[in-house]
Amino acid sequence: MFLIDSHCHIDQLNHNSLHEKIEKILKKAYQNHVKKFLTVSTSIDNFYKTKKLLDKYDSIFYSCGIHPLHCQKETENLNELKKLSNSKSIIALGETGLDYYYSSETKNLQQKFFREHIRIAIKLNKPIIVHSRNSITDTIKILKEENAEKCGGILHSFTENEKSAFRLLDIGFYISFSGIITFKKSIELRNTLKKIPLEKLLIETDSPYLAPIPYRGKKNQPAYLLEIAKKVALIKEISLEELAQITTNNFFTLFNLNF
Repeated sequence: MFLIDSHCHIDQLNHNSLHEKIEKILKKAYQNHVKKFLTVSTSIDNFYKTKKLLDKYDSIFYSCGIHPLHCQKETENLNELKKLSNSKSIIALGETGLDYYYSSETKNLQQKFFREHIRIAIKLNKPIIVHSRNSITDTIKILKEENAEKCGGILHSFTENEKSAFRLLDIGFYISFSGIITFKKSIELRNTLKKIPLEKLLIETDSPYLAPIPYRGKKNQPAYLLEIAKKVALIKEISLEELAQITTNNFFTLFNLNF
């Protein structure tokens, strides 16, 4: 069985001691059939640090992007993003998107950065990894206005309703589910998952955040993807092995990779 964590932040696990424990983190993941990882950057500096820390591991893929909550600190880095994103080692742009959870004061700046990520992605023919919190209407509006179907992408850690899911599917986007799908309160989300086509489905940990049940409250890690996979397979009424095969194929298709 072969699982891929389509969105994680390995560099944020165990913080300063990570360089001593990364092998243990990956070994535990391998033991749980998680064989590949897309580690997602949230700033230019974060990308450089992550790449330096993890570069020797063949099982790790990279994205490069500026998280919407980091836009104010990264206003001078859009040109650097353009240069970095052209690297063969980077398979996607992101994470990018919109986040109005704390405040909408930076809405205009976030939207500017989001549009720029999409334009770079289209030019380079690389997909985008989209973050959306309290902002799904604007997120989908910008994706459509910028013709994001030309680059494709993924809405990560999906928590929206069925209507939003199908608006994303209409422009060819993939939808990724995190540990939130295992939470007791996520009844509507599980009902939405039932209607997502298998060929557009991905799974992720978003570690070190959003640990699934039975690890909720602990630091999340890629090994826990197995629990998410089990829950998603149960909801979709397919075997765990079949889900693993489908989501692995979807990952390689979306990111234009050879298995």
